Amino acid sequence: MSIGLILLIVTGLLVVFGVGQRALDRLRLTDRQALLCIALIIGLGFVPDIPLGKNVTVNLGGCVLPVLLCAYLFIKAGTWMERGRAIAATLVTATAVYIIGRYTANEPETITFDPNYLYGIAAGVIAYLFGRSRRSAFIAGVLGVLLADVIASIEVWVRGIDQTLALGGAGAYDAVVISGILAVMLAELIGEIVERATRGNRRPQREYSIENGEFIRKERGR
Repeated sequence: MSIGLILLIVTGLLVVFGVGQRALDRLRLTDRQALLCIALIIGLGFVPDIPLGKNVTVNLGGCVLPVLLCAYLFIKAGTWMERGRAIAATLVTATAVYIIGRYTANEPETITFDPNYLYGIAAGVIAYLFGRSRRSAFIAGVLGVLLADVIASIEVWVRGIDQTLALGGAGAYDAVVISGILAVMLAELIGEIVERATRGNRRPQREYSIENGEFIRKERGR
């Protein structure tokens, strides 16, 4: 079983047990919607890739459904600033993954595991750093990996090499899943830490009232 499938199953179990509810709220997803998306990504991932042309195939679970989910989150983004940040983060993530791919392709002996895992991890971290919000981070993580794959394939075609671009198929499936889930996890974890630290440093607000003829001072935030 691949790392991507394991992550999806674990994520599904966490949703069932109510973990990460706030992250789902920020993603504008209910428990049932999240579980349905996870089930479809897993199930459709086993469907044979669909050919779109001579050198292009697309996987329903690894590309089509994640892209549709990204489109939904993009529409649900709170502001145009967040949408712009998602686009910028996607471009930065794609560039970083492309560069990493060039390095690992030239020196494969330096990689002791599947490089697609490295792409997914790198994309997830970079997507969070530049996307910041849960929605932007997920969008950048997923689309960044797919866009990097497209750029790399175009470069190969320009050189006259016949190679098939498998969007979301084969190892790209794991990279897409890892990057999307990791980006949201980082955004949720670090966001929670920052919010708690902010609440902890916030000075208590004082309220004054008169009860039974006595002047009472109350403090909120403690």
